[in-house]
Amino acid sequence: MTMKRAFDLIFALIAFILILLPLTLLALAVRLTSRGPVLYWSDRVGRDNTIFRMPKFRSMRVDTPAVATHLLGDPQAYLTVIGSVLRRSSMDELPQLWSIIRGDMSFVGPRPALFNQQDLIEARTQNGVHQLMPGLTGWAQINGRDELPISQKVALDIEYLRRRSFWFDMKILSLTVMKVLKRDNVAH
Repeated sequence: MTMKRAFDLIFALIAFILILLPLTLLALAVRLTSRGPVLYWSDRVGRDNTIFRMPKFRSMRVDTPAVATHLLGDPQAYLTVIGSVLRRSSMDELPQLWSIIRGDMSFVGPRPALFNQQDLIEARTQNGVHQLMPGLTGWAQINGRDELPISQKVALDIEYLRRRSFWFDMKILSLTVMKVLKRDNVAH
């Protein structure tokens, strides 16, 4: 087991235990405010382009097309009653601790592409980024998130590939916390 995997596993288990009550309350809130399942499981591209199922608290209606949010004509029209709060606070991402515990994701790495984002998948594969474990957050996430064009996102993923280290991951995690608290570049 690598140091990164050990950190991910230990930190994810501790975080899961610490936020079990808030997770339960969020699940109840999602269930009581909209019809459909509490979690939305999306097919994502993991390390070496393998597909895995990634959970999020469902923030959108069950009839929302399975595309990246920025590709929806009017994403706001698909949000549930508490969907915008979940997204603004990034609390919709908390179930991904499960993916970290399972070993499908890491805390830090390129965000996992949707299974149908062929342009992003191809660009990452051509540049060796596909060999990395996808992350809950990443260098591209804190430098623009979904607002970035694919070419810029991949350039940041390549930079992460070159610079990756425990200390760079710690920097990305701390910058992520600051961005979430300031609600900087967080989906509405």
